[in-house]
Amino acid sequence: MSFDSLGLAPALLRALADYGYTQPTPIQSAAIPLALAGHDLLAAAQTGTGKTAAFALPLLQKLSTSGQTMTRRPRALILTPTRELAAQVHENLRDYGKHMQVSATTIFGGVSMGPQINALRRGVDVVIATPGRLMDHMQQRTLDLSGVETLILDEADRMLDMGFLPALKRILVALPKKRQTLLFSATFAPAIKTLAMEFMHNPREISVSTPNAVATLVSHQVHPVDTSRKRDLLLHLLSADSRRQSLVFSRTKHGADKLVTYLNASGLRTAAIHGNKSQNARTRALSDFKSGRVTVLVATDIAARGIDIEQLPIVINFDLPSVAEDYVHRIGRTGRAGMEGLAVSLVSHDESGLLFDIRKLLKQDIAITPIAGYEPSAPLRLDAGAPRPKQGGGGGGGGGQRQSRAPRQGKPAGAARPNGYAPQGRGDHAAGNQRRRSNSRPAAKA
Repeated sequence: MSFDSLGLAPALLRALADYGYTQPTPIQSAAIPLALAGHDLLAAAQTGTGKTAAFALPLLQKLSTSGQTMTRRPRALILTPTRELAAQVHENLRDYGKHMQVSATTIFGGVSMGPQINALRRGVDVVIATPGRLMDHMQQRTLDLSGVETLILDEADRMLDMGFLPALKRILVALPKKRQTLLFSATFAPAIKTLAMEFMHNPREISVSTPNAVATLVSHQVHPVDTSRKRDLLLHLLSADSRRQSLVFSRTKHGADKLVTYLNASGLRTAAIHGNKSQNARTRALSDFKSGRVTVLVATDIAARGIDIEQLPIVINFDLPSVAEDYVHRIGRTGRAGMEGLAVSLVSHDESGLLFDIRKLLKQDIAITPIAGYEPSAPLRLDAGAPRPKQGGGGGGGGGQRQSRAPRQGKPAGAARPNGYAPQGRGDHAAGNQRRRSNSRPAAKA
């Protein structure tokens, strides 16, 4: 199957060809015809499957062919859980719509609302927003949603995990009842089904991946090591190829900063991205990593959502995630677009229980390979009663607040992207600080 067979406009096909797209992914093949036909859509797809194009392409076609572009009121609203993901979606829309006259803007925190208000006053076709900042605009009456014809919820399950359900319900009630709604989620959890039944009209369901699916081209390695020697082992692994781009995950923000200081002092070009960083610092770190000016990016789970690096060869878990599902989201940033990837985890004895949970989730063994000179003083335990780190630990011994889950959108290998894109944002770390500590999930702000 080719993109030509999906009924897309010539301008979209031309843009796809410009970026090297040749064949649609399964989620694109399934979703695009249904969306073009006007159906509400409930779609299950993991990160890295091309789901951004699955909703962006039919949206752009709908907006460009109706003959009503550039109205004062936005005609489409895309909701994402974090600002990084919103920025990535915005960039994808610009790329796909480069030969069309469709305008888009991002609405999320981190800067003054003034520029956002000015953009809305000038008129825009598409608003890409996080729920928290969108609520701010709604409360201040700087955004008119009465003209929205299409609503897209991207990574809906993550928004619910982060406590956005109350905000989502208030936003949905404010939208016109007559609209098309496209909901994309990694799974069809009961809460997602409930949301769909309440706010969607006879949605068509499609699913192209199993829950917690892991890319088949990713190899997994575990290196057991004492906590006190983790930083030295990390430096040893990174120094083996200092030019290789490496994404390193820390469990805490403070731990991420300590790693950056240590690695920079050791001669590796390193930057951090987490919720305590300003939006400008996060944007600069991500841009430097994409361009190769920085070869090591240390990230926490929530701040990494939206990181989109083509042909990223390796992801290193300096700390294992506190929730096994987050391992899948972390390593989903490598082994994409037909490229092989490597997921390496540095695991201390007190993380044995977390490793047990991950192996159980993946339903596969992960090779445990000690590195000469860094053998641990105590072996890992691989049973249900294995120890787990205390809350707030990790990150090279540093304390800090735990982060929430992470994710992102992608393009095929070889696709070029414009440089210099500077998204604006605020406070998605607030959501991450409300980790699953109880059965109640208070609303987060982004």
